[in-house]
Amino acid sequence: MRRVWLPTAGVMGAVALALAVAVGVMLADLGRLQAAEAAGREALAAARSVASDMLSYDYRTIEQDLARAAGYATGELTGHYRRLSATLAPAARRQQAVQSATVAGAAVESAGPDRAEVLLLVNMSVAKIPAGEKAPRRQVSQSRARFVMVNKDGRWLVAELSTLLGAPPSP
Repeated sequence: MRRVWLPTAGVMGAVALALAVAVGVMLADLGRLQAAEAAGREALAAARSVASDMLSYDYRTIEQDLARAAGYATGELTGHYRRLSATLAPAARRQQAVQSATVAGAAVESAGPDRAEVLLLVNMSVAKIPAGEKAPRRQVSQSRARFVMVNKDGRWLVAELSTLLGAPPSP
């Protein structure tokens, strides 16, 4: 007669426990991944909606434009926009500069529950009247930017703004 090996109750219990732990770990990881995906979608929508305001200005309303942009920022970036009023505003008024930014495309580079990096393709239009000229010069270009978005009290704000080369673009 052939002998059949039947696992004991202890072995079966250990296997069941190991499977339960594995399922628990996978469910926790799934929850983390779903939270990061949802945060990425929220951060992407926020970045797309504020990018134009953060990168555009008109010499006639530049202080208000920069103040509005600072309202979407947090941390050191907020101070950067405040300092721009002192340096950019006089030059923009002198050249009658108008800069308009429109988001052409955006994607999430990485995301966690409270932080996401968003890449933006931006169409830029700049009109200036250089010194000694009467007609404005227009320049249209495409630019790439990275916004590091952070969730502060349920609101996604821009903590860092940079080009892919690493230098912050002029708003």
